[in-house]
Amino acid sequence: MRARGSPLANRLGKALFQDRYLWLLAVPAVVYYFLFHYLPMYGLLIAFKDFSPFLGILRSPWAGFVWFEQFFTSIHFVRTVRNTLLLNFYGFFFNFTVPIIFALLLNEVHNSLFRRWVQTISYIPHFVSIVVVVGLINAMFNTENGLVNIALDRMGVETVPFLIMPGWFRPLYIGSDIWQHFGWRAIIYLAALTAIDQEQYDAAWVDGANRWQQLRFVTLPGIAPTIIILMILYVGQMMSVGFEKILLMYGPGTYETADVISTFVYRRGIAGGDYSFAAAAGLFNSVINLVLILMVNRMSRQFTGTSLW
Repeated sequence: MRARGSPLANRLGKALFQDRYLWLLAVPAVVYYFLFHYLPMYGLLIAFKDFSPFLGILRSPWAGFVWFEQFFTSIHFVRTVRNTLLLNFYGFFFNFTVPIIFALLLNEVHNSLFRRWVQTISYIPHFVSIVVVVGLINAMFNTENGLVNIALDRMGVETVPFLIMPGWFRPLYIGSDIWQHFGWRAIIYLAALTAIDQEQYDAAWVDGANRWQQLRFVTLPGIAPTIIILMILYVGQMMSVGFEKILLMYGPGTYETADVISTFVYRRGIAGGDYSFAAAAGLFNSVINLVLILMVNRMSRQFTGTSLW
């Protein structure tokens, strides 16, 4: 007689067969995350070993937590962690709020042609390469022939060496990031705004609510779940600041405010060949990100009822 499987296995097999085309669409994403996100986790062993490329990961001798101790006691630890947190805090405050404000303002524009034109213009910079963006920053703020310093010179104002002054690195980095991505990040909020039932606005108008009151009691609550989910995802990347852009923008003169954990890992690990130390610092960075997203997700579920899981 033919053996029957368990009811759970039968239901699972039936569900997989019914949704086989959807599962087929998910295969490329699963393969990508397995190859480039889960499989490389095997390399985390380097953080606990005295790694030698000639011996390989498994044959390299164990070192315990020596590299973590070196990172925590390094003279660069406090500076890199401080710079990472500050850049992410400023980025969170501006890059998270500006797209919301832009989406709310654009939603109030009734001329559909003008609204589409403004939206298109706003998200075009998102497709500009980081190398080009940094080149534009250099062209604008270069000490000798930058457009800003040329304008200051013609106005009789002393020129400012923006690119080599530590105090100007964060404004240039955050400002250029806002310009490049605020329009693109606003798209998801604009999509959430279109999902709000128009009858809620009509009911609020009948009750005598003005535009500001409709914004407060209808619009913001309508997009609040979207804002919370994106906030949780953003906080989960608080320790992961844009490595490529900083690497292109900073120099020894701006290390004081520009050097973050990822750039320090690059200099010490890739350029310096100290792979175990770099792996330990990178693992510390990832663990902090994981702890942050777990904490914020739990707090959001407890206080707002909205969470990732």
